[in-house]
Amino acid sequence: MYFLSGWPKRLLCPLESLERPLHIQTDPQRAFFAVLFPSQLSIWYCRPSVLIVSYKELSKAASQFGPYKQAEWRPDSAMIAVSTANGYILFFEIPSARDKYLYEPIYPKGSPHLKGTPHYKEEQCAPSLNLEMKKVLDLQASITSLQSMLEDLLVATADGFLHLIHWDGMTNGRKAINLCTVPFSVDLQSSRAGSLLGFEDVYIRDMEYCATLDGFAVVFNDGRVGFITPMSSRFTAEQLHGVWAQDVVDGTCVAVNNKYRLMAFGCANGSVQVYTIDTTTGAMQFSHKLELTPKQYPDIWNKTGPVKLIRWSPDSCVVMVTWECGGLSLWSVFGAQLICTLGGDFAYQSDGAKKDPLKIRSMTWGSEGYHLWVIDGNSSSNMKPERNANNEAQQFGILQFQFIKSALTVNPCMSNQEQVLLQGEDRLYLNCGDAAQTQSPRNALAHSEHNHSRERGPFSDGSLDSQGLSTLLGHRHWHVVQIHSTYLESNWPIRFSAIDKLGQNVAVVGKFGFAHYSLLTKKWKLFGNITQEQTMMVTGGLAWWNDFIVLACYNLNDHQEELRIYLRTSNLDNAFAHITKVQANTLLLSVFRDIVILFRADCSICLYSIERRSEGLNPTASIQILQEVSMSRYIPHPFLVVSVTLTSVRTETGITLKMPQQACEAESIMLNLAGQLIMLQRDRSGPQIRDKDNNPNQKKHLPFCAPVVLAQSVENVWTTCRINKQKRHLLEALWLSCGGAGMKVWLPLFPRDHRKPHSFLSRRIMLPFHINIYPLAVLFEDALVLGAVNDTVLYDCLYTQTSAREHLEVLFPFSIVERTSQIYLHHILRQLLVRNLGEQALLLAHSCATLPYFPHVLELMLHEVLEEEATSREPIPDPLLPTVAKFITEFPLFLQTVVHCARKTEYALWNYLFAAVGNPKDLFEECLMAQDLDTAASYLIILQNMEVPAVSRQHATLLFNTALEQGKWDLCRHMIRFLKAIGSGETETPPPTPTTQEPSSSGGFEFFRHRSISLSQSAENLHSKFNLTKTLSMPSGPSGKRWSKDSDCAENMYIDMMLWRHARRLLEEIKLKDLGCFAAQLGFELIGWLCKERARAARVEDFVCALKKLHKDFLWPFPVIPASSINSPFKNGKYKTAVGEQLLKSQSTDTFVNMEMDTGISNTPRSRSWLGTISSSQREIDTVSSHGPHMQDAFLSPLLSKGDECSIGSATDLTETSSMVDGDWTMVDENFSSLSLTQSELEQLSLELASKGPHKSQVQLRYLLHIFMEAGCLDWCVVIGLILRESSVINQVFSIMQSSDTDGEICQNIKTGLDAVDKWASTDCPGYKPFLSIIKPQIQKLNEIVEEQVQPEAFQPVNPSKVPEQVNPRAEESRTSSSHGTNPQSDAGSSSASRHEEDKAKTEDEDSFQEGSYDCVVS
Repeated sequence: MYFLSGWPKRLLCPLESLERPLHIQTDPQRAFFAVLFPSQLSIWYCRPSVLIVSYKELSKAASQFGPYKQAEWRPDSAMIAVSTANGYILFFEIPSARDKYLYEPIYPKGSPHLKGTPHYKEEQCAPSLNLEMKKVLDLQASITSLQSMLEDLLVATADGFLHLIHWDGMTNGRKAINLCTVPFSVDLQSSRAGSLLGFEDVYIRDMEYCATLDGFAVVFNDGRVGFITPMSSRFTAEQLHGVWAQDVVDGTCVAVNNKYRLMAFGCANGSVQVYTIDTTTGAMQFSHKLELTPKQYPDIWNKTGPVKLIRWSPDSCVVMVTWECGGLSLWSVFGAQLICTLGGDFAYQSDGAKKDPLKIRSMTWGSEGYHLWVIDGNSSSNMKPERNANNEAQQFGILQFQFIKSALTVNPCMSNQEQVLLQGEDRLYLNCGDAAQTQSPRNALAHSEHNHSRERGPFSDGSLDSQGLSTLLGHRHWHVVQIHSTYLESNWPIRFSAIDKLGQNVAVVGKFGFAHYSLLTKKWKLFGNITQEQTMMVTGGLAWWNDFIVLACYNLNDHQEELRIYLRTSNLDNAFAHITKVQANTLLLSVFRDIVILFRADCSICLYSIERRSEGLNPTASIQILQEVSMSRYIPHPFLVVSVTLTSVRTETGITLKMPQQACEAESIMLNLAGQLIMLQRDRSGPQIRDKDNNPNQKKHLPFCAPVVLAQSVENVWTTCRINKQKRHLLEALWLSCGGAGMKVWLPLFPRDHRKPHSFLSRRIMLPFHINIYPLAVLFEDALVLGAVNDTVLYDCLYTQTSAREHLEVLFPFSIVERTSQIYLHHILRQLLVRNLGEQALLLAHSCATLPYFPHVLELMLHEVLEEEATSREPIPDPLLPTVAKFITEFPLFLQTVVHCARKTEYALWNYLFAAVGNPKDLFEECLMAQDLDTAASYLIILQNMEVPAVSRQHATLLFNTALEQGKWDLCRHMIRFLKAIGSGETETPPPTPTTQEPSSSGGFEFFRHRSISLSQSAENLHSKFNLTKTLSMPSGPSGKRWSKDSDCAENMYIDMMLWRHARRLLEEIKLKDLGCFAAQLGFELIGWLCKERARAARVEDFVCALKKLHKDFLWPFPVIPASSINSPFKNGKYKTAVGEQLLKSQSTDTFVNMEMDTGISNTPRSRSWLGTISSSQREIDTVSSHGPHMQDAFLSPLLSKGDECSIGSATDLTETSSMVDGDWTMVDENFSSLSLTQSELEQLSLELASKGPHKSQVQLRYLLHIFMEAGCLDWCVVIGLILRESSVINQVFSIMQSSDTDGEICQNIKTGLDAVDKWASTDCPGYKPFLSIIKPQIQKLNEIVEEQVQPEAFQPVNPSKVPEQVNPRAEESRTSSSHGTNPQSDAGSSSASRHEEDKAKTEDEDSFQEGSYDCVVS
């Protein structure tokens, strides 16, 4: 509502004064303020804050009158009455010296400011005033209170009298009323002769007149409080009657709120009791209390001392309270606390030292509530201000606090918007982000400061009537619009502001005229003709209707009330405005769809229809009166109406189900009458005849029923005119802000599936709920409340010198306003469940289930109910938790919701929670069945705390096995740690959840460090370049220690057994790729295990099957025989540039993608784009696919030139195979000679293109080859050698078999396998035949070995130096870097789609390697 802004300012007085100010009071128009010193009266101008005139009492008179005490202005600001300590009242007249001004602004040369504008002098320069003492009145008793009442001055004296004095004090003399003769009673209905005060020494200590209640609230010296009202127009003792407030006995001061008819009485215990008058009985009725709570202010809440001053703001929306012990607190009209300076940065310095609270002697609000003038009473009154070193008198303490306030305070028609708009004295604060984004309101706002990412979500309704969530919630900073200085200079202060529905345009209204601003163009539009601006005065606020500004104003030239509509896009001029004359002064204006609703000073409501007319160049809007409704019977005073709005809300929702189109009509008027929300519905009881002949414009509108009171203590009302069939509950509801009582929603209840509603079920229900922020806007579809909150920043550390102690920057923190938001859906669902409306709660929840924070809503609801019920001291007769638990089971997020809630509550409440939601063991099993392993892991921690270790071990084993099967490596690592924690000492505490990623960065490579690996030349280059030792160090976490010191532990044995079992299964199912991932991720020592399993699980049973499976797993193409005739692709001689360079480039990026990542170069996603650039050439190359049943795509993996020493991937020596295809490139045309590539290079290139798999697969296969070679699993080495088609590998295997006494079974197995492969190649895959014929001599040698072997010998481990290899760490972090560049051939259309899917699945597989996995290349 109101928010503090910046630091307070201190006023400098040009006159030297040895006295301290003691009282400050603004005049009724708030253009001047009077400052009272013990013997001096000063008048100041408000803006700029400058001293105009000062009256100094002569010492003789000063001793006669005594020091000045209080001042009161006459309603027309022409006189001031000052009371003195010795019972005198001094009347000062303030004659204005016409056309004389004290100050004049000086503009720079060439400035556009014109001095000829009307009212220029009055606005810009402080007028010259005089102070003349006109009359002195001696009341011969100490004066306790002064109060201006219409034409009279009311004075209370300490002898128990009440004096009524005319301002022109001479004429009618004065009347004195003895308070003892005024009858007092509890209400006005009791007997006329009520009990008198009955005490001799009772007098009025403080009083204030309330115009709308026609009486004055009083505080007596004995602490009792009451309200005195004249029973007739004659103000005599016989005609006065008082009523007591029975509960207050320690009153200290009082302030009244005219708009809401409230009386706030300050009490000695530090609280403020707020009363209103019951209109039927006339008794004083307690409304609410303003008091600090021990929860918010534990150290000060009961130490504030009595309330010293209470001041309502000019717009009656907030009240400022201060105490004897100091401090300021600001409250909304019905008790929501906005600011308090007794806590936080106001009370403590940055080093934690406590500050003295600001003690206030007097305070008063400035114009429109933008300023609060405060007299600082911290320094005692008898101290004289000393002169400082520069011989300047020290300045006295008048502080000016600055505020910004919500536009709703003065322009309540803004409540149907979803934007928050705050107005300061010279700027506006908007929450609608940048206009560039709001042009497409539904776009997600890609802003750099999304700290509310959980709160972003698309609307389900696609209409453009409201902005995207992200725009409204994007970040915490405001979009600040500075109001145009030219407009502000002559029209300060800003009285109204409004923003359009899309948040792209704002309009402001000052003293005269108005101006508007576009956030898209960043430009203001002002009246071109300044006379037009200065002759219109906006009275009833303004609103946007599409591209038009609708406002109600008073025309000063014609003395006529008008309703005007201006088009935003045309020049701001009356020539382009549509002007309608209206009868009475308009107080409030609002727009609903195409209807303008006015509330006028004669208490009537007028409805106008508005429509757009596109005639001529500029479209115009025309207005027609629809209906007038007189409300004078129900409204005692027009000033009491806070807001008026049209809505489509009505009580009989049954009709809206049959005729949904009527739901958007203007069905009812909502009127906030001094905090009472009154609803007038259309009367549908009479005969409803449809006249088809009549012109639709002349159709008669239904009359309105008698008003019904919906709610009390209402500050703001929000409703929307949008329709969303999915979220009818939220969009057809009415939202109310009720101050300290929180919020209320008037929710429609719909029968399910269009069934007939129950007769006993009411059509709507009012649900109260509390929120932690002050609501300023409601996002209807998103179930969010937007607000703003004051925050503070301390800068006192910047001022360390002792001389700076008095700096305001040290005394006060810097105040800023931050945007904030809150979810309210869980409150509403809970309220519905409490009232046994579970079906309605389900309907509402399902309509909001798509919101991004819906899981959080369920969690909050469960958490709040659990905390309340489980910590309750008394037994709860009807607990809500079982109902809430049953409700949450209706949603798929049930399991996560329960476990998240449990993890966030203390252990002591778990039994209560799981008694309601079910046994955690059952919930754990449900998670496993639903394959939700992460949630299951959370349940495991709960089981570990609630069950014996054996149970948690059993469940952990289950989860570990499932995680292994699904390749959830992170979870597997946590489970290993968890199982160990259970084993080592049977701990009852849950294992600490890791904050960082597991330190398995070296994956399965830790054993490389302790082996003699001779790196090839290129690998050494790499080593020096990228320092591999860092990445290949031993892991520091449990995964590294596992294999060393704890290996004899039974728990480790248990874990190892599970790991071995899983590895065995992977090998048996020929899932080598998964086996590699498993070993690398979990630090599983594959080589050691393979050595043991060499003769068992690590044997290859079926070579052909294994070969096919590897081709499929590693996306490796089956080899093809080059066609005997190929159309030449080299017709135009551009082959080298088009193909060669592209391929070389792509190969290099592909090969060294990991190095780019190491060195920080951004890695471009590996897509098919480079293939696209050479597609024309490729179409001409007819590649013959394999003749077998497996139609395979060829994966192109081009070769680097031999000279490049970094060619890791080019391990194959192609000279062996080139002899096989020598005759295949002979049929090329005559242009072939002009190519710069040699024939053999071309042969190699084409063969490589057709037969290589993805680079990553190649790396992985070589890594596995190395592992199997080390472990002595020679049959697997042969299979991988076949796939890579590298005879060197086969040669190496065979030479090992010859040199060492290899197990005869292995040799026999390899021989049988190779024979099977040969047979299969002859029938199904002739592409393998060329390679098999190359290794034929080795196969023959193998046959000899097998025949020679008499007895199998133990396997001798191979010397690793025979395997030149190279390690190439590569973080497979992003899927893009590991995607395979596939190229579907022209003749394999159907298989390409399935291949792509397979490809995708594989890359997802690889993603599970996560951060810690590497590729290894052997060359």
